[in-house]
Amino acid sequence: MKPLVLVHGFMGGSGQWAWQAPLGRERAVHAVDLPGFGENAPMAPVSSIAGFAAWVLEEVSRLGLDRFDLLGHSMGGMIVQEMVRQAPERVDKLVLYGTGAIGVLPGRFEPIETSMERARTDGAAATARRIAATWFLHKEAAAEYPACADIAAQSTLGAILAGLRAMQAWSGGEHLPSIRSRTLILWGDGDRTYPWSQTERLWRTIPGAQLAVVPGCAHAVHLERPEVFNLLVEEFLARD
Repeated sequence: MKPLVLVHGFMGGSGQWAWQAPLGRERAVHAVDLPGFGENAPMAPVSSIAGFAAWVLEEVSRLGLDRFDLLGHSMGGMIVQEMVRQAPERVDKLVLYGTGAIGVLPGRFEPIETSMERARTDGAAATARRIAATWFLHKEAAAEYPACADIAAQSTLGAILAGLRAMQAWSGGEHLPSIRSRTLILWGDGDRTYPWSQTERLWRTIPGAQLAVVPGCAHAVHLERPEVFNLLVEEFLARD
């Protein structure tokens, strides 16, 4: 089986994939920490989705991975779409999880500029904990929220602002029809971050894309329902 590369989302980190350890029973699994986030918080942040994609491609090359399966969550889903665009010959199967094809969503709860100003005013840690709560159906009461929020709080203010700028400037919709990797779209039906319209666009536009919707979850299906998430991903990757 090909190795699996996991790319976390905005204010995420490799530690948020702890419940996905079973995916490594029969394959190598590599979870990256993007510059400015998680264990790479001290690194200089990147301010474009294309720049993040190029960085991850260099990182997996450093690990000796030539061809691999790829899973991206949220902003990480944008990054992996860009990775496929930059190096389509390297990606076998693709999982787009809790993500979309545009960086600025219609009807966003507040303008990106407002989010940047709030981050500057509130500070990185408070911003991370506030936003991490929205990823769970039961917000701060979710069992996995504290650990997830602790990882999110490692994000630097520079990385938060750079990530918001990166998403603001990115749109990948025109490239969806050219994706040739076998693709699974995975979404929690209570996701507050990416509405169904964004998930449906990926599913209907990427040639041959398959769809899995998990009920009773928000933006963190891999933490809220890890057994279901792992089974869906494992079965998809195991298919010929």
